Order: sequence, then C-alpha cells, then structure tokens
Amino acid sequence: MIIRSFTRPLMMLIAAFMAFTSVAEAASKAKIDRRTDKALTVFKEDIGGAEALLAKAAGALVFPSVKKAGIGVGGEYGQGALRVGGQTVGYYSTASASIGFQLGAQARTQILVFMEQSALDKFRASDGWEIGVDGSVAVVTVGAGGTVDTANINQPIVAFVFNNKGLMYNLSLEGSKISRIKH
Repeated sequence: MIIRSFTRPLMMLIAAFMAFTSVAEAASKAKIDRRTDKALTVFKEDIGGAEALLAKAAGALVFPSVKKAGIGVGGEYGQGALRVGGQTVGYYSTASASIGFQLGAQARTQILVFMEQSALDKFRASDGWEIGVDGSVAVVTVGAGGTVDTANINQPIVAFVFNNKGLMYNLSLEGSKISRIKH
C-alpha cells in the first residue's frame, strides 16, 4: 500500500520532469545564447566585481534557467552555454535528482566559473561531468555590499547561484550531472 501511494506522485514527477526536458531539448542554440547573454548581464549588474572575475576566468558555464520541482522526490534540469573568451564554445545540460522532504518548484540561474585552465580542460574533455565527483565546485557567497573579491578566490571552479530575488545561500550543487548537448 505504501508503494502504491508513493508511485502516483513519483509518476507525476517523472512526467513533469520529462516535460521540462522535452521543452528544453527543443531550445535552439540562438535561444540558449540569448538567455545566456541576459543571465550574464544580470550577473554583472547585480554583483560588484563580477566583470573582473569573468575577465580573469578561463571560461564560464552559464545555465540561465535551471528548473527544479519536487514532491518527496525531486528533479531539476536546465540548459546553458560554455563561454570562453566571451564566445560560446559548447552547449550543455545539467540534471539531478533528490529524495527527501520537498514540495514545490523554482527556477534559478547557475554560473560556474573556471578559474584555472586545467579545470576547464578537464571539464571539456569529459563525457558527462558530475559536480563533487569529477570536480569540486565552491559555491560563492557574496559579502557586504554585494561584491566579489577576486583576489580571495582561490578555487579552480566557483559557482554563483541566484534567482530573481538575488543570490541563493546554503545551496549545494553536489550530484548535478552536466552533459554536452549535441545539436
């Protein structure tokens, strides 16, 4: 009986997740690039030092909208672009699943900044990259005044996660699987 009562919400979640992914798979390169441009503009406008950080970086992987939904079991999915030298060099998706107390849905922007060329090279050479397994990512919290001190960032990969209300805190990206999109 417990399995039966759990099956229906799980099937609904799977259906919703498949709807997210099928809509996202239809996104064109141009649409992903437009969304990526907008996300980077917001990032630079809202976070002091963001432009200097991006200028120092080997590359930035931008997911303009990662949608998450869950009813006991959750999933998230988003598509984005890898920018090197300000140019898109590849398109990627991120996906993860979770189990635990959760109810609802949200969308957020994720920007992974590769501060070291070796970290970017390892990421680009992979065929499916999992945060926390294939590479460690430090989620950055912004200090007073909403600025990033680029001199104190000493991790090979740092992440910024924000939504329409600002930066999100106490968030883990561990277990997120990132894969290259083949258009």
